[in-house]
Order: sequence, then C-alpha cells, then structure tokens
Amino acid sequence: MTDTDEQSKTPQAPRTRTAPDAPTAAPAPVPGGAAPGRSPQGVEHNEPERTAPPDVRRPRRRPGAPSTPTPPPPTPQSPAAASAPVPPKLGRFLARAAAVTAGLTAAGALFGLVRDQAIAHLFGASVDSDAFLIAWTVPEMASTLLIEDAMALLLVPAFSHALARRAAQRTQDPALSYDAVRALVLATLPRLSALLACVACLLVLGAPWVVRILAPGFSDPALAVDCTRLTAVTVLTFGIAGYFSAALRAHRKFLQPAGVYVAYNLGIIVTTLTLHSLWGVRAAAAGVAVGSLLMVLTQLPTFLGLAAGPRPRPRPGPRPRTGLRPRAAAPLLGTAVLAPVVLFAIGRQSQVLVERFLASSLPGGAISHLNYAQKVAQMPMVLSLMICTVTYPVVARAMAEGDHEGARLRVERDLALAAMVVLLGTALVLGYAPQIVEVLFERGAFDAQDTATTATVMRVYAAGLLGHCLVGALSRPFFSTGRPTWYPAAAMAAGLLVTTAVGAAAVGRFGVHGIAAANAVGISTTALLLLSGLGSRVVSIRVRAVSASFARLAVAGHAAAATGWTVAPMAAGPLPSVAAGCVLVPAVFVLTGLAVRAPEVVHLLALTRQRFRHGR
Repeated sequence: MTDTDEQSKTPQAPRTRTAPDAPTAAPAPVPGGAAPGRSPQGVEHNEPERTAPPDVRRPRRRPGAPSTPTPPPPTPQSPAAASAPVPPKLGRFLARAAAVTAGLTAAGALFGLVRDQAIAHLFGASVDSDAFLIAWTVPEMASTLLIEDAMALLLVPAFSHALARRAAQRTQDPALSYDAVRALVLATLPRLSALLACVACLLVLGAPWVVRILAPGFSDPALAVDCTRLTAVTVLTFGIAGYFSAALRAHRKFLQPAGVYVAYNLGIIVTTLTLHSLWGVRAAAAGVAVGSLLMVLTQLPTFLGLAAGPRPRPRPGPRPRTGLRPRAAAPLLGTAVLAPVVLFAIGRQSQVLVERFLASSLPGGAISHLNYAQKVAQMPMVLSLMICTVTYPVVARAMAEGDHEGARLRVERDLALAAMVVLLGTALVLGYAPQIVEVLFERGAFDAQDTATTATVMRVYAAGLLGHCLVGALSRPFFSTGRPTWYPAAAMAAGLLVTTAVGAAAVGRFGVHGIAAANAVGISTTALLLLSGLGSRVVSIRVRAVSASFARLAVAGHAAAATGWTVAPMAAGPLPSVAAGCVLVPAVFVLTGLAVRAPEVVHLLALTRQRFRHGR
C-alpha cells in the first residue's frame, strides 16, 4: 500500500496549498503515542485505530525520508505511570475490601472466643489446659511466620512485582506465553512444601525436646508431648495456607484469606466437642490439625484459578520478536531478603515464648490466665491491622512502580486509622475488663478467681496494644521494597531483650502481671524504634506529624477508658454493663477527639455526615 492509498483511507481535513519547494512539516504526534493502525512496537493490528481526531491531517512523507519515531506509551514501571493519579475506584475498592476483611476477621475472632470458651468450660485453667497451650506454641509460631508476618511480608511484594512484569510483558506482546506469576509459583511452592513437610516431621520426632525447651518446669510433660505431635502438622498446612493468602491478596482477592480463621476455629470447636470425652485435651490439639487443613481447602479453588493466569491472545502470523526474556522466577525470595524477614517474625513471636517460659515455674493455670487475657486484649489490635493487611499490596505495588509519594501518603493514612481503631478498643478493654472476662469465660471449670486474675492481666496487656499495632503496621513498609533490610529484625531483637529482662526481674514479685507488663514495655520499645527508623530508611513519612496524631488519639483513649472504668461497676450485671460500654466508650472517645482536634476523628465524623446526607 502506498502512502497516497493510506491517506485516502484516513479522515482528512481540507487541504491548504503550500509552495512546491516548502519543507515538509514534522509529523504531528498522535494521541496515545502510536500511529493509527499500529501498536507501540510497530506490529500491525487486525484493523486500524479510529481514535485520531478528524481535524488533524497526517502530512505526506517524502519518499526516502526517515519517519519520526513516536515514543511508546508508559509501561507500569515508568515514572509517568507511577505519577498518574490513583483512580477513584481504587479507594472504593479498598473500603469494600477493608469492610469485608474486617467483618470476616471479626467473625473469625468471634469463633476464636467460642473456641476458648469451649476449652475453658471443658478444662478450665488447669494442668490439662496448660499442656494444650504449650503445644499450641507450635501453631502460634507457625501462624506468625507462615500466615501473618514472614510469608506475607515476603510473598506479597514478590507477587506484586510478578504482576507488574506480567502487565508490562502483555502490553508489549499479548501473545507471549511466558507468565511471570505462574513461573513464581512453580519455582517456590513445591520447594516450600517439601521444606515445611520435613520440618513438621522433625517436630513430631523431637516433641519431647521441644516441650522441655518451652516449659522446663511443667508438671506433666507427657501430655504436652502428645499434643505437640498433633499440632506439628500445622507447620505444613499453615505454610501452604499462608502462601495462598499472600498470592490472593497480591491479586486483590481478600474474601478467602480473611475467612481462613473462621474455618480454622470451626475445625477446632467441632473436633474438641466431638472427641473430648475420648481423648481429653488431646481432642483440642487434633482440632488444630483439622482446622489448619480447612484453611488450605478454603483458598485452594481460587488460588488455582489465579495461578493459571490469563491465556495469551492468539495472533495470526509469526509472533514478533520483542526482546523479552524470562527473568528469574523469584528474584525477591533470595536468602538476603528471606533471612531478615524470618528473624523479625521469630523475634515477634518469641515474646510469647518468653512469657510461657517464665510462667512455667508459676502455679498451675498461670499460662492459661496469660493466654485468655492476651487473646481478648489483642482483638482490637487484630481488627486495626486489617486496614494495613488490605492496603499492603497497594503499598508494595506503588514501591514496585517507583511511586514513593503515593506509598508515603498511604502509609501515613494507614498508621493513623489503625491507631484510632486500636486505641478505641484499648479504652473498652481497660474500662470493662472484668465484665468482658466474666461474660466470655466464667462458666464450668473457670471460676470467679480465674476471672479476677485474667481481667487484671488483660488490663496490663492493654498498655502495649498500641505498640503491637504499630509493629505490625510499620513492618510492612520496611519489607515492601523487596530489598534486604535488617533494621526491623534489630528493632525486634532490642524489644525482645527488654521483654526478657523486665519479665525475669518482675515475675518473682508480680507473677503473671509482671510478665504482661514486660510484654507491653518490650513491644512498645520495638514500635518506637520502627517509627523513628522508617522515615529515614524506606518511606519518608512525617514522623512528628504522625506522633502528634497518636498523642491526640491517646488523650481521647484515656478519657474514654477512665469513663468506662468509673461507670462499669454501676450496671446491674456484666452483660448490660458491656453493652452500655460499647456505646459509652466510643461516644466519649469521639467527643474527646473532637475537643483535642484529632484529625482522624474529625475526618471520620465528616465522612459519616456526608454519607448520611447522600443517603437522604
């Protein structure tokens, strides 16, 4: 086809006569950066584009004159794409995802309370429940490493980078058969499964030594050994479930990962209630294994669909050579990146190991009191971190695309929202701890003395809830770049040393209360170190502004907690008291937040008012 023929098929504006020997004007750039009928790489499409404006004439090119190249459109990794504004739909999607995740997390926490109630009702705070809790250290450690922290911190950035490469490669060549996401799965999942299966077998064989290390002063190690062997399977199942969760979240699929703890706790409850008359507390340990398997099955169908990936679009004729070569399948999972994340996660979970080690020499039931208090007290922290769980793939994708300003704004907003949620929950725990424990646990073998001890321990734990929340929220930006960073592991080690030193000094005089206080002091130390180090190392957040926001929210939390502590004993019973506190504490928190002009409270109130107006 000649140039004249090509022009005759393109809409033209009326021509103007020019001098015969006038120089030819440079070609006008076509919107989108490509000539009509051609891709950015110059590959013919099946039909020409029809997006050129009719009033722009494409000048005739003289025979033999070189054509002016047009730049390709920005790829997902280019600075132009990184600086593009975030679509409004993303904000609405994140809000819906956060709501779904928070709802299912709350449901999982509710079933977790039912699980703890069943164990407390059947076994109380006794040697049997302590044996189960010693064995439960294995799945707790596995959950932190393989679901909540290490696996997510490693794999969400890895899958985000793989998705970015997939988008760039499919933009250049839609018929490319290589898929970066599928290559990542094939390179990592089989090896990970084999490694975790070996670790689970070693735990089964070495259960007596594990119990001796975890609780050297325990009075019935044989029972704890049996329970540990039953729970050892979670090393494999939690690893696979955590892998699936990270992959799905990177694909912005949050429903199945948020529902895994519902399935997990249902498996424990049903198995415990069914088999406790035959196996005693070993039934609860078997339930942990059953529940962990349900976590895998809950996510398996969706994961298989995403791992297959979109099929390449076939194109007639020979496939052009684009110069794309498959890169390493897992560039972000090398030892240099893996080691700091694993050590950070181990250090965080070691807080629990230190507590149970120190409490094993105390009278029977001490480990149970710490466990029940910690599980209830940390519910606000778990709910607050759902915000960061949903937005972590967004931060990782922004870092992968070079959008550091977008990542900074996202991190600051997440820290403020998470702090507001956790401080509101802390106020409720501080004000109504005895009533909450009585409503949840005081029945069967769990008596009034257990309620009093657990409630006081829970109030001590509550002092460190903001620290726990900030450690979980601040660690994610550190690991979102995929580059090795040892600072979070060093900060966690410093906090663990503080926990160990304070706990060893306080356990003799204050018992379980001294252990809980050591946990709060240690985790708060780690949070301060992470907050001060994030701005200068990864994301340049405004530390002073964020700290000032925390201070205003803390004032609101203290006022709400003091009000609840004063009013709680005035109610007729524990259930009406807790119900009234669920209204009173948020009301005082919001009013005090408005009085001290906490930005998050003001923004939340304005957003709520706007929604009501639109609803009308």
